[in-house]
Amino acid sequence: MRAALVAILSGLCIGKLQAQADNNTLPHLVTQDGHHALIVDGAPFLMLGAQCHNSSAWPATLPKVWPAIDFLHANTLEIPVYWEQFEPEPGRFDTSVVDTIIKQAREHNARLVLLWFATWKNGSSHYLPPWMKSQPDKYPRIIGKDGRRVDSPSPHAPATLAADIRAFSALMRHLKAKDTQHTVIMVQVQNEPGSWNTVRDFSPEAEKLFTSPVPAELLKVMGTNAPAGGGNWPEVFGTNADEYFHAWHVARYIGQVAAAGKSEYPLPMYVNASLRDPLTPGPASKYESGGATDNVLWIWKVAAPAIDVLAPDIYQNDSAHYLKVLELYSRPDNALFVPETGGTSGQARMCFAALGHGAIGWSPFGLDYTKYASQPLGAPRLTEESLGQVALNYRILGPIMREVARLNFEGKLQAVAEEKDELRQTLDFGNWQAVISYGVARNGSPKGNSEPVGRALIAKIGENEFLVTGAFCRVDFKAAAGGQRDFLRVEEGGYEKGAWRPLYIWNGDETDWGLDFSSAPQVLRVLLGTY
Repeated sequence: MRAALVAILSGLCIGKLQAQADNNTLPHLVTQDGHHALIVDGAPFLMLGAQCHNSSAWPATLPKVWPAIDFLHANTLEIPVYWEQFEPEPGRFDTSVVDTIIKQAREHNARLVLLWFATWKNGSSHYLPPWMKSQPDKYPRIIGKDGRRVDSPSPHAPATLAADIRAFSALMRHLKAKDTQHTVIMVQVQNEPGSWNTVRDFSPEAEKLFTSPVPAELLKVMGTNAPAGGGNWPEVFGTNADEYFHAWHVARYIGQVAAAGKSEYPLPMYVNASLRDPLTPGPASKYESGGATDNVLWIWKVAAPAIDVLAPDIYQNDSAHYLKVLELYSRPDNALFVPETGGTSGQARMCFAALGHGAIGWSPFGLDYTKYASQPLGAPRLTEESLGQVALNYRILGPIMREVARLNFEGKLQAVAEEKDELRQTLDFGNWQAVISYGVARNGSPKGNSEPVGRALIAKIGENEFLVTGAFCRVDFKAAAGGQRDFLRVEEGGYEKGAWRPLYIWNGDETDWGLDFSSAPQVLRVLLGTY
C-alpha cells in the first residue's frame, strides 16, 4: 500500500515538474518568505558558474574558454560584452561577437550571464568606445577634491548616460530577437562601479547637487531617522554625506540604464560590488566608493529599483570575512548571488557555504585556459588539476541542481563548509540534528582535514527523511527526542525528471559509523528512525 502511494505521489510530482520545465517562460526572480529563486524554463535553477577572464570573450579566445567550462561541468558561463566592440561608431551596433557566444553556448549546453562592460569597469571607463574616449569634455571623468581629473567616469554626465542607455537598449533588443531559447538568463549592468582615489565627484555640477535637498524617496525610507524638513546632503548625513551622495548618483545612473534595457527585454539584472572589509571597513578612501558596498545597499535599493540583485565579488581568503559577506548580502530583499570569487582549491568549499545562505548561484573568476593569471586574488594559470575542487562541486551539485534550488527556495536546505580547527558542525532540523565531522578515521574522533576542504549539504525532504551529499566529511544524525539513531534506509542515487531514482542501498560498513563522503560525487536519500 505504501509503495503504491509513493508511486502515485511521485507521479504527481513528476508531472508538476515536467509541466514547469516545459513552460518556456522568461527567466525571472521570485521571493517567498524571505527565500529567493531564479526561475529558468519555469523551475528553480542553481547557477553553477564560471567567469572567464576580462579579454576572453573574443572569437579568437573562445576555444580556450569552452574546454574549461566543459571540464568543470559548469552550467553557466559569465562572459563580457564590450561596449567598445558592440558600438564601434555612434549608433552602429555590431552583434557578431554576442551572436557567436550565444551559438557556442548552445553547442556546449551552457547558459550565459552577459557582463555589460560599459561606463564602469572596476571603477574606470576603459571600455568606452574610442570615439567617446577622444571627447573627454563631453564624456567626462570625475574631478577629485584637488581639482584634478580621476580615472573614473562621472555619474553626472548626461551625454555618457544617454549613450550607455542607447547601447544597452540595443543589446537587450537584440537579445529579445536573437535568444528565444533563453540561453542568456541574466545580465550584469556595468562592472564594479564606483571610484577609487576619491570619495566622490567634486566637479561644479556635482557640487551644486551636493548642496541641493536630499531626494524625497531617500528621506522616506529613513523614516524617523530623517531630519524634519529634510536638508541637503551634509545636513542630513553629516560625515557620511560624500559617500552616500556618490552611491546615490552612481546607483541612479545605473538604474536608468537597467530600466531602459528592461523596457526592451526584462531579463533579471544585477550589479556586482567591489567590497569593503566586512569586519573592519575603515573610511571610504580605503575601498571603492559609490559601489554597492554593504553600508549603502539601502541607498542602492531605492535609487536603482530596476536592479534585481546587488551581488558581492568575494576575494577574501579567510572564512570569517567570506562568511560575513555572505551574511550581509543574503537579505529578505536581496537574493544572494556570488558572481565573482577566487578560483583556488581552498575557496571551492565556499560554494557550499553560499548555498547555506540561500545562494541562487556561485561563480569563480578567471576559469579558462588562456595564458592570463590573476593571482593572488583570482585564479592561476589553469590546469585540470587546479580546477579539480570546483569541478568536484559541480559534479556533485550538477545532477541535483534543480532540486537544490527548489529546496533552498522552500527553506528546507542547509549547507556548510569546513572551518580551520572546527572539527564538527551541527545543523538543526527540528526533530533531527545533522552532525558533520571532518577528518574522521573509520571509528575514531574527528581531527580535521589537513587543509579545510570539507563541505556538506543536507535538505529535509520528509519528517524523518533527508537528501545528503558532501565531500571530505562524515554526516550523522541525532534525534532531538532522544533514542539511538537508526538508518532505516540509505539509498545512493539521483533524480530523473524530478523523480528520485535509487542506484543501490548503503549498509554495513557504509553506515555503521555514519555516512562518509570523499572525493566521489555521491548523493544519498536517508530515512531515519530510533530504537
